[in-house]
This record gives sequence, structure tokens and C-alpha cells, in this order.
Amino acid sequence: MLRMTSVGDAIIRDMSEQLSAASSFAVTRRRLLAACSAAGLGQTLVPGALLALASQDASGQRAGAVAGSGPEITPEMIDVVAKMTGITITDEQKKMMLAGLKSQHEAVVAVREMKLPNAVAPAFHFDPVPGGMVLDTVKKPMKISAAPKVSYDASAGPESLAFLTVRELAELVKTRKVSSVELTKMYLARLRKYDPTLHFVITYTEERAMKQAATADAEIAAGKYRGPLHGIPWGGKDLLAVKGYPTTWGAAGFEKQSFDEDAEVVKRLDAAGAVLIAKLSMGALAQNDVWFGARTRNPWNPTQGSSGSSAGSGSATAAGCVGFSIGTETLGSISSPSTRNGATGLRPTFGFVPRTGAMALSWTMDKIGAICRSVEDCAMVISAIYGPDQRDLSVHDAAFNWDANFDWKKLRVGYIKSAFDDEVLASDATEQQRAGFARRAYDAKFNTAALGALRKMGVNLIPVEMPKFPFGSLTPLLEAEAAAAFDELTLTGRADLLTSQGPGDWPNQFRVARFYSAVDYIQAMRARTLAIAAMDELFKTVDVIVTPSQGVQLTATNLTGQPAVIVPNGVRGDDAPAAPTGGGQAAGGPGTPVSLTFLGGLYSDARVAALAKAYQDATGFHRMYPKLNFS
Repeated sequence: MLRMTSVGDAIIRDMSEQLSAASSFAVTRRRLLAACSAAGLGQTLVPGALLALASQDASGQRAGAVAGSGPEITPEMIDVVAKMTGITITDEQKKMMLAGLKSQHEAVVAVREMKLPNAVAPAFHFDPVPGGMVLDTVKKPMKISAAPKVSYDASAGPESLAFLTVRELAELVKTRKVSSVELTKMYLARLRKYDPTLHFVITYTEERAMKQAATADAEIAAGKYRGPLHGIPWGGKDLLAVKGYPTTWGAAGFEKQSFDEDAEVVKRLDAAGAVLIAKLSMGALAQNDVWFGARTRNPWNPTQGSSGSSAGSGSATAAGCVGFSIGTETLGSISSPSTRNGATGLRPTFGFVPRTGAMALSWTMDKIGAICRSVEDCAMVISAIYGPDQRDLSVHDAAFNWDANFDWKKLRVGYIKSAFDDEVLASDATEQQRAGFARRAYDAKFNTAALGALRKMGVNLIPVEMPKFPFGSLTPLLEAEAAAAFDELTLTGRADLLTSQGPGDWPNQFRVARFYSAVDYIQAMRARTLAIAAMDELFKTVDVIVTPSQGVQLTATNLTGQPAVIVPNGVRGDDAPAAPTGGGQAAGGPGTPVSLTFLGGLYSDARVAALAKAYQDATGFHRMYPKLNFS
């Protein structure tokens, strides 16, 4: 859980008087419980829905505009909500409920008047670790791969280094064959060259970057080498607070928002000597790839979006415009842009990397990870940013011990058999369905080839299946937490400022989430306990699971916290079926990347990455990069 961001401590102090005033409503809460219990309902009524009805006056003003405004709660209002929730309430029960509901209304309005900012988290934290699991807490020195053979021809210019891995760049910087200042200027120039087409930068941090780069060069010259990230330019998703620069969350209405302290991840990368050169684009409030300035584009096919919500991180990394980047994932926001843009992503175990100073979307699902050009790059970044900070209480003191020479051959490796099996085309399928099947059938060739490559490496693949569990039924948890995180936008109408306003976009989803009851949220969290247990049983049978990057595994592992490493798995040929129409929403088609995902049990991130690195070494797909024939 994100306990508080950089401004959290000040916020808590400033709110003490408001909390004291709100305490008078404790007795009304008890009266409500008594009334509902007498009616035989427990807490099954949807209070948010009822409050919305009661808080809207005859002129149609938005709920919450004025504390206590609007008509009294009536039996007719209860009828509307009861019908929505499938509850039967008698006339006598409705009369009995009115006093308690009025008290609840007052209590909710009092909390709304506190205007809780995004920095304040709930007074609980989610922990996916099941009972009996023992975490490895013994931290060992990071063991990176042997120094690569890489040379730099100064006459070719630093841009010739744009697509090298961090491991390769680190060797050049460490041996002073290229300077951090040179790399920083080169990547900044590439960002400016390709941003007009790809739209992946929200804010440049050039002044900060040039100072950091100069400091890095001076330290390295003096023999004070901090490690493989020292002097390497990087870009951060613009939900990470950086002092002195806007932190926009990609959302209209937040363009000038700023914080007076760096996010913890930024602090740790500063300590590692990395050089922040830009705050990269993200879908508005971490949704998709549309931000207030544009849609971020896929460098392999700029007519397509880059996917999101770590849109700029995926696009800029794949385009060779940063050495590495930081992304976040709640339900696919590292996996999807890594896949779309042909980058490598590591989404760590929930509770490995502190989120202090990052925008909160879902306190029980948000994770900060790396998007890079190789698995080892990701591992080196995670090594620098993981571990407790005493503020994000979800973070365990577990070890991430990266060893590039780990003996991955001793791992038990499973694969989700049904996900690799070809689908059967129904004889009565529509033309659109047939086109979709053709695309899936084409992409299945890459999945089959991946299994062949793993077997050729000596991996004994064990067929497994995901637990039979309705994981998708738990995703309203995310929407409810997101609606709470940005409740003020719904109450004030500021959600109307967001660029995307369709049925699947946040403004509408926030409104829908208000009708998800507290009881249903708790029941879903109880079901989540069963999901965690089911996934724990699965990972007792194998150490790593190989799978296509989409499907039920993506929802399941984001809900239950397991790590994922997403790697490029080839590029579609000219014979690939065309992408579906739909402008920026389209994906796939000739000349675009595909990916493969490696999953592991909780806090087994390093060994999952070791197998994924071995696969990269054997296949070399991460060496492919887009031909940027535009400027």
C-alpha cells in the first residue's frame, strides 16, 4: 500500500482538525448498522448510489457540490437502489431504514468535505503472501554478466549507441570510452527528433540531467563508480514525482501539478547515478495511451498507438531514445506496451518496489517496474529500486538477488497448454471473427516456435493450466479503488476535462464504480484470498510458467501479485494478416512485434528473469529494433 506520497506527512498534519470534526459521526454509523440489521439487510444496500440520488437537487447539480444539499432520502429512492442490487425491502423495512440512512448520508458528506488527496491511502495494506510462505531475506551482491565486447567508433557519433543495452552502455561509460554527457545529449536529441511523431515526452528534465551527467563523469574519472546504472540516461513515467518539474499524471487539469519531493524510485535511481532526462507520457490517470497532449505512438507502426498506460516508457525505450525507463502496472500497463513496442518488461512481485511519491490508482494492485531492451537491464534496474522505505507498508523486506549466471536448468518450467493450443474456427463465424482467427493463427506460430526454442535449450516443459477461478469477476476492485483515488473528479465534474470520455474510459467507470457496494468489495477481497491460494498451489508444482502475454494469466497474476517478465518474441512478416481498423486502437499487422511472458511465484523475480535472459540469449529477438523512417 502507498501510505503517503511526498506530500503525505504535511497532509496528515493539516487534516487533524478535520478528522476531529468528523469523529462525531461515529455514533450515526452505529445507528445505521443497527437499522440495516433490523431490516435483515446487513450492509447490502449501495450507499454510494443512494447518496448520489439524495445529493442531486432539482436543478441537476452534481452530487457533493454542497454538503447536505438536495432532497431528503425517500422510500422511492430506496426502491430504485434496491431494484439495482436485487434486494427485496418491505415498506415497513424502508421506514425503519430512513433515520439510519440519513445519518450515513451525513457521515459520507463529512468525509467528502475533507477532500482527501491522492496521496492519502486507506488504513490497510494488501499482502498477497499466503500463510506459511517463507521469504528469502538474505541479500547478496548483484552478479551481472561478464563485460561484453562492445566498441565505440567516435567518428560514427554517439547515436550509433542508441540501441545498445544498459549492460553494454555501462561498460563503455565505466571504461570512459563514452561519457555520460555524450549519451545524455544524444538521447535528448533523439527524443526531440522523434517526439513530434511518437508523442512520448510530457516534460524534459534537461537541466537536471546535464548536471547529473557531468557529476557522473567526474565521479567515474575519480574512480567512484556506483554501478552499472551510473551515468545511464533514463525516462520515467509521469506519475513519479520529481521536485522542480510538473507531474501531470497524463491528465488534463493536472498539467501544472507539482510536488516538493522526489518519488522514492527517483531517489534510488539518483543514488545509483542514473540520469533522468524526461518524464514520459502515460495514458490519462494510467489508462491506455491517450494523454492530454496526444496519443503516444508505436515506433514500429506510428499509425498505431503504443498501448498503455506506460505508453511513453514503452515507445521511447523501443525507439532507442532512452537507456531504460520506469513503468507501472495495475492490470497490464507494463506487459501491454512492452508487447506492442517490442521492449522487455519486468513487472515485479506486488510489494517489492515502494510506490511512495507515485500516483495511486489501486492500492492493492499498483506495481512499479522496468521497461528496457534486455532482461538483464530490467534486473539491474529492479536491483536499484526494490526494498522497504518505511512508508509504503506493502513492501516486504525480501531479497532480489540477481545472478546472471544462475543455473536456470534446475528450474521446473511449465507452460499453459491451452493457451498455446490452436483455436477451432466455427463454421458460422462472421467475417470479422474469421479475420480475428486468422490473426491469432498467424501469431500462434510464434508461440509454437518459442516452445521449440525452449526445448532446444534443454528445458523440459511441463503442461499446466490456470486454476478454474472467475478472476475477471474481481476486476471491479480496481475500478472501485480508482474511483476512490479520484473521487473529487467525479464529485466536482472535473472528470469532464479528461481527453477520453467513452464508455470504457475513467470518467464513466468512476461513475459506475460508485454503485459497487462496500459489501461487494469486501466479498470480492474474500474471494481474492481464495484466488491467492489457488495460484500458490499452481506455483508449488512449477517454478516458472511460460505463456502468451495475454489471456487470463494477465488478470490473475495482477490480482494475486506474481511477477512477470515480458520479452520480444519476433516480428510479424509482410505476410501477416492486416491489423484491424480503428486508428490508434489498432494493433498488430505486418512489421509489428509479438511477445512471450515468463511468470513465477511470489518474490521469485530473479530466477524468473534468469530463465527469460537465457531465452533472450538463445533467440536474440531483443536485438531487433524499429527502422525509424520518420522525423
